[in-house]
Parts: sequence; C-alpha cells; structure tokens
Amino acid sequence: MSIKGFIFDLDGVLTDTAEYHYRAWKRLADELGIPFTRAENEALRGIPRRESLLLLLKGRTFPEATLNDLMERKNSYYLEYIREISPRDVLPGARELLSEIRAAGLKAALGSASKNAREVIERLGIADLLDAVADGYSVTRQKPAPDLFSHAAALLGLAPAECVVVEDAAAGVEAALAGGFAVIGIGPHERVGKAHVVLPSLAGARLADLLARLPMHV
Repeated sequence: MSIKGFIFDLDGVLTDTAEYHYRAWKRLADELGIPFTRAENEALRGIPRRESLLLLLKGRTFPEATLNDLMERKNSYYLEYIREISPRDVLPGARELLSEIRAAGLKAALGSASKNAREVIERLGIADLLDAVADGYSVTRQKPAPDLFSHAAALLGLAPAECVVVEDAAAGVEAALAGGFAVIGIGPHERVGKAHVVLPSLAGARLADLLARLPMHV
C-alpha cells in the first residue's frame, strides 16, 4: 500500500510541552515532599497521566479518590502554564511538513495521549492542518498499546499500513510498530532507534525525502 496519511504525536514532535509538564509535576511533587528531577520527567514522556502520577509517587500509596484529586491538581497547573503557548511554539519544520502533507493531498491526524491536545493545537494555530484528533479521551488503552494510532487511522479512513506515525517517545514507537504502522522517530537513537526512520527533529524535513526513506512494506 502507498502512504496516504501521517499521524503525529504532539509533545516533542509538533511542540515541546515537556517544560510545562515538568513544571506542573514538579509543583505537585514539591507539595507532596517528593523529590522530582528533570531526568525523571523525561521518563514520563508519552506516558498517560495516571501512570505518570504512580511513577512520581515512587511506591507511595493513596486511595483512588486521592489519586484522582492529585491528577486534577497537576492538570490544573499544566493548564495554567499552557496558556503561554502560541503559534511561535510550533517546533521548527512541523508547520511546513503539515502544509506539505496537505498540499500533496495526504491526510494528517494527531495521536496524543494528552487530554489537553485539542486546546494545545488550537493555541499553536495548527488545528486547520489536521484532519482528525485522537487524544487521551479517545481510547481506553494508551501507549504502548497501539489503540490510539489505530483509532487515528480509522478517523482518517485509512488502514495502518497506509499511515506513518511520527513519534518522539519509546512507548509511542513501540505502539506504532505493534499496530503495523511505518514509524518516524524524533529524537536520540537510544530512545527511538526502533523506528524505521530516525531524525533529530522535523527541522528541514521534506515530505518526498521522508517517503523515500520509509520501507515499502511494514
């Protein structure tokens, strides 16, 4: 099958909200008296909110109601911080690649575990370049399960083999491979090296070059 669509992760691919997530988790951790570093925040990349909270708690146990309250508190901090996001925060090359995909008659979707993805892409000014959004509300099983990307492909009306997933997290690469997608990994090889194509970023990325580097069959 030929490639007819692209599915993009949000954080680390189209924009970098890692700093906002770090500030929100750090604020929560400080309130709980739990040490939390930037390196530990990197380990949460691509991981849903509940699993991230459990990692931050480092074995500390709380009633489910308290866990829900903590997740909501972290999310309120994050929402407070992302009000700073604007079109200038689109990562280099991302808007250009989305525009190339649209001009070529291909489709593009967002595939992000974030439950705030829609607000972020609106603030970035790229919502009109995406044909569909699959987010943290879309499926029950999140990455590394392939469900989110499979859902995004279905929203585009395409089979997984017709789509390329662009991901910056190891869990996301694993999910895409499990779902039968071609995968472009963004970031260091030690994190996304299992992807079919690895790039340091989307800066300078061109659609024709990417398609030429992808395998004919996944």
